[in-house]
Amino acid sequence: MGFLSKQASATVSSSGTGGGYLQVSKLADGGSVRFALLSDEPLEFYECWGTDGSSTKPFRFDFEPTPEDVATEMGDFEPREGRGGPGTIDIKFAIAVPVYNFDSGKIQVLQITQKSILKEMDSISQMEDYAELLAWDFNISKKGSGLTTEYTVRPVPRKKGAQEHIDAAWLEATSEGFDITRLLSGGNPFKAA
Repeated sequence: MGFLSKQASATVSSSGTGGGYLQVSKLADGGSVRFALLSDEPLEFYECWGTDGSSTKPFRFDFEPTPEDVATEMGDFEPREGRGGPGTIDIKFAIAVPVYNFDSGKIQVLQITQKSILKEMDSISQMEDYAELLAWDFNISKKGSGLTTEYTVRPVPRKKGAQEHIDAAWLEATSEGFDITRLLSGGNPFKAA
């Protein structure tokens, strides 16, 4: 038996589980995370980041924005430059979905902009064996860093005895007002402003 409880050990050693967000980009090289989807209809949007010189924040749109749309929404913030160089804006398609993170034992928001993960999740969802996505767990692993980063998504059978914990955590989050659409207005999905 370890010195720390499983929960404490996971909290101390895990990365990519910042608060209410499961951030797969922050997984260590060779790291992985296991989660259960809580919705089979993710929130789809476009995202770009802006800075006002002292802070940065995301701006999200429920449509593909033009540079003019971005400038209007950002106000005093300057958009992050795109890979096209000066004058371009880094706008990415993204999804966000509530998940149960097995490492933290909490409900979190999984936001995905990585095309490889999006393609794998979509491919899995179209396989007859995985028609009921909410009945499966998923494991995302990361290999490499920077431009050589590779992600792998695998469906795995639901952990035995986990459904009760998942249901209880989801019931608590929804009864406290969880609403993922608040992301579109820059709000916190876990609590109303």
